[in-house]
Amino acid sequence: MRKSHQLNNWGDNSDRVPPGREDFSCAPGLRAGLSRAKRAKKGRRPPGSRVRKTLLPRVIELLREADNPKFDQKSPVNGYIEREEISQLEIASIKGFRDILPEETRAWHWIEARARRVLEAFGFQEIKTPVVEKTELFSRSIGQETDIVSKEMYTFADRKGRSLTLRPEATASVVRAYIQNRLYQAYPVQKLYSIGPMFRHERPQKGRFRQFHQINAELFGDPGPGSDADMVVMAVLLFRSIGLEDVSLNLNSLGCSDCRPAFRKALMDYLSDKKIHLCEDCQRRAETNPLRVFDCKVETCQEVVFEAPAIDRFLCRACQAHFEGLQDMLNGLEIPFVLNPRLVRGLDYYNRTTFEVQTEHLGAQNAVAGGGRYDGLARLLGGPDHPAIGFALGLERVAALIGEDLPLEEKGPHLFIAALGGAAARSAFKWAAELRNSGLWTEFDYSGAGLKSQMKKADRLNARHVLMVGENELKSGRAGLRNMLTGEQVDVELADLVNVLKEMLKREQDDKY
Repeated sequence: MRKSHQLNNWGDNSDRVPPGREDFSCAPGLRAGLSRAKRAKKGRRPPGSRVRKTLLPRVIELLREADNPKFDQKSPVNGYIEREEISQLEIASIKGFRDILPEETRAWHWIEARARRVLEAFGFQEIKTPVVEKTELFSRSIGQETDIVSKEMYTFADRKGRSLTLRPEATASVVRAYIQNRLYQAYPVQKLYSIGPMFRHERPQKGRFRQFHQINAELFGDPGPGSDADMVVMAVLLFRSIGLEDVSLNLNSLGCSDCRPAFRKALMDYLSDKKIHLCEDCQRRAETNPLRVFDCKVETCQEVVFEAPAIDRFLCRACQAHFEGLQDMLNGLEIPFVLNPRLVRGLDYYNRTTFEVQTEHLGAQNAVAGGGRYDGLARLLGGPDHPAIGFALGLERVAALIGEDLPLEEKGPHLFIAALGGAAARSAFKWAAELRNSGLWTEFDYSGAGLKSQMKKADRLNARHVLMVGENELKSGRAGLRNMLTGEQVDVELADLVNVLKEMLKREQDDKY
């Protein structure tokens, strides 16, 4: 047994070690204090001992000084909480919702920046719509019999009893904004894009979450195959811009209100004879929304739809001409595609052209982008009868495909100011404000630590340069500036520090490219 230590006004001496705690690396006297704190927590005190009111705060202080891994928070009742108890108090995120941490947001910013560049090169402008809308907007546009409306929407009543829904997709919200704000009055063809979160209560899986993020593009006002080709080409170029070449483009036409009813009837007749082989969901879909059966990933359902009637045999002349015009334009640009007569969209508002960008690297849920034409949606939502086409890209899925292959530069401060002494620290605060105002990421130490400690911190932050300044440097007006990559050090004039650094960083950037 290790020798006990005087408790110094905490309580009586004790050489007992709490069971299972013999390996604690604590300050002198702490082990005895913990023993008493533990017994006090259980309502037991050793004979002849008292746990004084000053004991627990001092125990906590020593635990923090010792950086003990098993005790790290103060309890309002007992003065400390074990890590096991903390886990019971933590509030975790909801299943299917996740934090996007700084390491990952860098990749997202990279993807979004390239997407914006492509979208804006095609004349698209960004629009931001609310994440909460009236439930009617989605039930009317998406369709009551779709899985999204019937099973997946996050719907709730507000304090006035109005039914509201977290948006499950962006198109309906953008169409609502297009109608409400009369955007069509400014110019007959409107091109809009948005980036933001959507919400669906579905089973989380690889690349799919209950809160997920999309890049959406919508084009209003043109009914021809030219705008279809524009959207498809833009989607392809967007994937190329982020380095994803290993994807395939699938095309289909869903027909129009003139030719789709005949296909729908033929499909329902076929599915009624095969109903016993369909999953429970598809048995319901076969009667309410038969095209959704094509989307099912259950193996028996896929076997059934493999022999199902294909819509290309039911297209009217106008739809056939429209679809052939799109294919001619894509062939003219030598963009490869696959005609997939079983490609459908899960929302009721689609007609004619539909397309998907697919990959083999995400399992059964292999679509990373998809879209199509929705000519009647604006009229359905109370607006003018304007044609439209759009697509959406899943950010989580794209980020999962890219993984760690992004050519991201290691980020770090442009400058770390290692200030020694009060006067230098005050000057560092002023310089940092000026440099940050000039767009230079600048950091300095708040604690007043020594030079060695501050240099270690600058290295951990991956700072490009470190300015070392103390009282002597302030007096001379010159300080050492070290390049942390090369180790080279030069003296710089403090009076013109901002301009010197801006010029130096510009030269480094030019040399890199």
